[in-house]
Amino acid sequence: MSAQVAFLLGSDSDFPAVEKGIALLRRLQVDVEVEVSSAHRTPERTLEIVRACEKSGVQVIVAAAGGAAHLPGVVAGHTLLPVLGVPMASALSGLDSLLAMVQMPAGVPVAVFGIGESGAVNAALFAAEMLAGGDPGLRERLQSYRAEQRQAVLAKDRRLKERLAKE
Repeated sequence: MSAQVAFLLGSDSDFPAVEKGIALLRRLQVDVEVEVSSAHRTPERTLEIVRACEKSGVQVIVAAAGGAAHLPGVVAGHTLLPVLGVPMASALSGLDSLLAMVQMPAGVPVAVFGIGESGAVNAALFAAEMLAGGDPGLRERLQSYRAEQRQAVLAKDRRLKERLAKE
């Protein structure tokens, strides 16, 4: 791994929910690695990935999981790297995943984001913001991204006002 951010997915079925977050990091020119490993079915592999992240210079791990959603907590228990948890939709609409992640015991922190795609995008942006403190170029790219978001909202406002004026 030579990535700055590692996405660790509990299952390949989580990929569609995190895909936009990964794409956004790549657009911001942040190197990303993606791995699939289960906290329960492949615990040794999960630990190997965490150790490889530490050795290779990964600075942030985004862990996405559903159901019992133990992956972020297991990862956090084995590293001092920041771990960002993204709950995935599940049989209980992801609420079980969210609660499992936010209820980490004191002393083993996991920063937890919203359920699914929006959570993954926000986790990706948060990871980029963490990295931007030491990377002026990334900081500028993030500022440009925010400016694009503002312009998109203003354009939507104009279109809506034009539509309402016609009615």
